[in-house]
Amino acid sequence: MAHEMQRQRTDWRRGAPFDVRCGDGATIRCRIDGVPGAPWVLFSNSHATNLSMWDEQVRALEDRFSILRYDQRGHGGSAVTPDVTFDRLAEDVVDICDAVSIDRATLVGVSMGAVTVLRVAARFPQRVVRVVACDGQWKAPAGAREAWETRIAAARTAGMTPLAAATVARWFPAQSLRDAASRIAAVEAMIRATSVDGYAYCAMAMQAYDFSGDCPRFALPVHFVVGACDGALPATMLDMHAATPGSTYDVIPEAGHLPPVDRPETINALLARYLGSGEAADGDTER
Repeated sequence: MAHEMQRQRTDWRRGAPFDVRCGDGATIRCRIDGVPGAPWVLFSNSHATNLSMWDEQVRALEDRFSILRYDQRGHGGSAVTPDVTFDRLAEDVVDICDAVSIDRATLVGVSMGAVTVLRVAARFPQRVVRVVACDGQWKAPAGAREAWETRIAAARTAGMTPLAAATVARWFPAQSLRDAASRIAAVEAMIRATSVDGYAYCAMAMQAYDFSGDCPRFALPVHFVVGACDGALPATMLDMHAATPGSTYDVIPEAGHLPPVDRPETINALLARYLGSGEAADGDTER
């Protein structure tokens, strides 16, 4: 069934959290920063983090753009719901944009957030100026079901604290653990604070999906970004780039799975290049 876009009245002010009620009744925690009337940039967080993972990017862009961040459902201040799918996560983005009267925006996502924003671009291209997809993949890799089952079982058995330490060790290379220790400690705290059910329901969405057919059909700017130390993902995202007309591909040296956290200066420079001057012609402004 096609997503039916409905405008709703949402009370919000810049720099303060607010909730948007989505089409299925779930509430999504959001925050808006930046310049009123400037082009919109929307950030979508990774699995087991929250909207604060983008703090460094907001600081770099808030003098030129209107910025919307949100907690993906199951994370941060957003509702925990079962039966999560990437189509539902994509619809959440459209529901949020409808609620605050954003017709078009640049979408930036990392990991699970990258898959989400690419799905928005595939299903709702009229709402998207460009996409920046960081360290995400177009389909679940071999062994994903079993790997996620193991992590879900660990979370349900022992809670999020042991899983948080293991996840940080997997996401960040040794040099990042030294160079960006305070930011990575904040990520570990986000993981610990994620609800077990929120973690599990979104993990289930990542066990089996395949959107590889979307890439050849994109007719808008797509920028693929990947940490050089993120396992097989550089090769996977190179394949995604090769399949996507007119796309770009950038590898971040010495970065792991969350380059916006461990190499923010490099990511911010790339975003400045992708977004250009921030002129209104690049996207719709706030009404």
